[in-house]
Amino acid sequence: MDRSAPAALPQTTDEFTARICPRRTIYGSTAVLLPFDADGRINWDDFGRHVALTAASGLEPALNMDTGFGPQLTPAQRREVLAFARRQLGATAPLIAGAAAFGGPGDALANYQAAVRDILDHGATPIVFQSPWLTALGGAELAAAYQAITAPAPRAFAFELGRMFAPFGAIYDLDTYARLLDIPQLKGAKHSSLDRRLELQRLALRDRARPDWLVLTGNDLAIDLVQYGSDYLLGLSTYDPEAFALRDRWWRDGDARFYQLNDALQWLGMVGFRDPVPAYKHSAAIYLMLAGRMADAHVHASCPRRPEWEIDLLRPIHAMVESAKRQPAVV
Repeated sequence: MDRSAPAALPQTTDEFTARICPRRTIYGSTAVLLPFDADGRINWDDFGRHVALTAASGLEPALNMDTGFGPQLTPAQRREVLAFARRQLGATAPLIAGAAAFGGPGDALANYQAAVRDILDHGATPIVFQSPWLTALGGAELAAAYQAITAPAPRAFAFELGRMFAPFGAIYDLDTYARLLDIPQLKGAKHSSLDRRLELQRLALRDRARPDWLVLTGNDLAIDLVQYGSDYLLGLSTYDPEAFALRDRWWRDGDARFYQLNDALQWLGMVGFRDPVPAYKHSAAIYLMLAGRMADAHVHASCPRRPEWEIDLLRPIHAMVESAKRQPAVV
């Protein structure tokens, strides 16, 4: 790849508006929340219903991500989550799973490679979750690690994670990001910097160097980035996968109802992903309980908790989202 002319950060509003892509088909994936019970055990009943709803909505479920407490689970638990979801969805349903190095007995590379083998054995697509070992690498060395980790996969994704989500996360410099585009089995990367300009920079590089590459926005504070050419793998979409899928169809169809629904979902993102950001998972559990999709709002013991009045904060936003989903078409 020619890296002699790196994409500059956008400087003007014209650079944003020039990118708008009306009526494009949006690829959407959602990082599925893994619910727990009051005793700290995985709530398999609620998880099964939620992962089935996600797939039925048309979004590709992504398991063992940050939203699914992938870094906190043991390798055996991550395999159990993946096997359970595969039984729920059937043998051929599209499925993504986080390939993580956490908790294994060997070195980090060996643990990543073992995780990728597990994911492929379950007919799923690996996305390489960052770790302290991986983000300590740079440039060609990091690209070589991605190549070694994903070599057996016909389809895989990379992942940039801002440190507001996890202390070991990293947003790569653009030259390092460009090296990832040279790896044929990588089909895209989730980008979670929460920075619009960095994301548009990656879109510009994608357009020039590898048009089939998916820039999967993880910007839960700017979900309208799908208008500019991003696709998505969001934690926010686990709050209401059906609403996100409907929003996407309205964009594809040129239906102006897209804007009201997108605005309502963005309200949800602004509240759910406020500081401390990792507590968004507790907000998601509360919202899903409020919506009647889960029996309670228990999350993994490591997750920061929202205040008792969180449900009162989310209740009017839930009403706003439901109203936006039901808005009539203009005829």
